[in-house]
Amino acid sequence: MRRAVFLDRDGVVNAAIVRDGKPYPARSLEEFTLLPGVQEACARLHSAGFDLIVATNQPDVGRGDLPLATVEKIHRRMCELLPISRVEVCYDAGGDQSSEFRKPMPGMLLRAARELGIDLSASYMVGDRWRDVDCGHAAGCTTIFIDYGYSEALRKQPHFRAADLLAASGIILSQQGDIN
Repeated sequence: MRRAVFLDRDGVVNAAIVRDGKPYPARSLEEFTLLPGVQEACARLHSAGFDLIVATNQPDVGRGDLPLATVEKIHRRMCELLPISRVEVCYDAGGDQSSEFRKPMPGMLLRAARELGIDLSASYMVGDRWRDVDCGHAAGCTTIFIDYGYSEALRKQPHFRAADLLAASGIILSQQGDIN
């Protein structure tokens, strides 16, 4: 079985747009900016044999506030810059009509694991919101929370906390014995 690091997109891979203490996604390719250390972190994890899978809720598409084509352009650019194995996206608008694929539900992680032969108990979920932590727990992954001090509380405690993805990669590699 393979190992994976599941990555939330906005706030983990790229800079989120923060307004009133809440993070929002990039709304254009021009707004999409990788966070410092992300390329190095992804290269280290990929070299250690981890599949890198982005798992992201993009409810603005489901609400009709952001064109699907814009999100797809952002994902193409992200995959050009990083050794991403797969991008899992949930476009559900949220609310009562959410599916099993909208985080905090683990559907995106479970589908990727099933289709790629990933051992979720040997995998990690890295995120910057409570939904990411809860999703990782529900899927049986080790969770790492990147805390930006958003105005929302965690519902479950993460296994680890990190300042950014580069620090999270150090935690993951040290847990695996893949770091000197």
